[in-house]
Amino acid sequence: MQQPSTIEELVAGLNEHGIRHHKIGVFDVDGVLRGKYVCREKFLSALRSGFGFCDVVMGWDSADKLYDNTKLSGWHTGYKDAMATLDTTTARRIPFEPDTVLVIGNLTGEYAAACPRSVLGRTVAKAEQMGFRPMAALEYEFFMFDETPDSAREKGYRGLKPFTPGMFGYSMIRNSVHFELYHELLETMEAMDCAIEGLHTETGPGVIEAALCVDGAMRAADKGALFKTFTKVLAQRNGLMATLMAKWSNDYPGQSGHMHLSLCDSETGANTFYAADADDGMSKTMRHFIAGQVKYMPELLPMVCSTVNAYRRLVPGMWAPINANWAIDNRTTAIRAISAGDKGTRSEYRLGPADANPYYALAAALGSGLLGIEEELEPPPPVTGNGYENPGEGAVRLATTLAEATARFRESKAARRLFSDTFVEHFAATREWESREHDKYVADWDLARYFEII
Repeated sequence: MQQPSTIEELVAGLNEHGIRHHKIGVFDVDGVLRGKYVCREKFLSALRSGFGFCDVVMGWDSADKLYDNTKLSGWHTGYKDAMATLDTTTARRIPFEPDTVLVIGNLTGEYAAACPRSVLGRTVAKAEQMGFRPMAALEYEFFMFDETPDSAREKGYRGLKPFTPGMFGYSMIRNSVHFELYHELLETMEAMDCAIEGLHTETGPGVIEAALCVDGAMRAADKGALFKTFTKVLAQRNGLMATLMAKWSNDYPGQSGHMHLSLCDSETGANTFYAADADDGMSKTMRHFIAGQVKYMPELLPMVCSTVNAYRRLVPGMWAPINANWAIDNRTTAIRAISAGDKGTRSEYRLGPADANPYYALAAALGSGLLGIEEELEPPPPVTGNGYENPGEGAVRLATTLAEATARFRESKAARRLFSDTFVEHFAATREWESREHDKYVADWDLARYFEII
């Protein structure tokens, strides 16, 4: 089915392909796709006039527990319907569900302030007003397990069996033995307009990395969010489980969700990050952009590292940055500047974990860069060598907990300038809730450490 740009085109495509089942949904604060099936009449009505979606999707956490500290949604709202509109350009057939289409929606009205797609949409609009078309490509690492949702719960998520054993990075053996799964993932994502540019095993038992193809920033975020959702679906349909949590084991590095960004000129389409006459190939625009990303990274950190678990990954020697810094083609820093000619010169935002909400994370990475351009910031000297041992001039150590990062975010003038007071207040409250939920929990570490000896 061709990507429709209007309601008429979408309806014509539905009729042409005999679509009988319709799924609609929105992404919540944690990047979870919440939705339902609707009949054809309801679907057409939603396309033309919008639809109501219980505002609880902005008022609960990833475990469906209700926030007790938010104003946008809560008991005080009566959990009324939030109005939403469907974006026809997101329409996709689901290849393993016969005669089924999926369309993503945006929350509107007062809820638009925190709706993930709307937050990124406003950031993209800001870039367009500045004369740029932001381009992005996302990468995701994920672990596969020979488990089911039932078996994982029965084991208390301990002692899980990886899909494959051993350390087999870039293994032709693994991807050849299990080619059926790899092919199914490649073909499913291509059919859903989430094409994968590169797919390979990473170092660790059952870990795989997928690099998605570049696209406009909003479409890239849609692809990332759908990739995460349907990779889990595909795994479970094969009797497996996939996790994209930032760090699931003490023994292995965490799982990244790197974001590649560049800005094209709105009129010419040229990559404004590339300068042929510069020694490093970086234009002034790119330098300002990276400077903004580095400067505002500590303030916007919860938009990228939004779970308690994400901070388990931000430790030395785990292939994740611990300081707000940058370098040229260096994987030990938070920002990696890649000089690759007029097509490929870009910024790689390496801070992101795989569990990040792609819309918020991209909004933070893009918005901070745009502030750098507006303010004509200059980055500090690039790091050379090991960015953990030599973090660079003026490098700021990133927060080590979600609570610390959220406190800084709540006070950030840049966050409020970019995303609105309403968004900052709501999102900060949800992260404070997440931290409080964690603080109540007695971990295995606590028991092993204190149960007998203290």
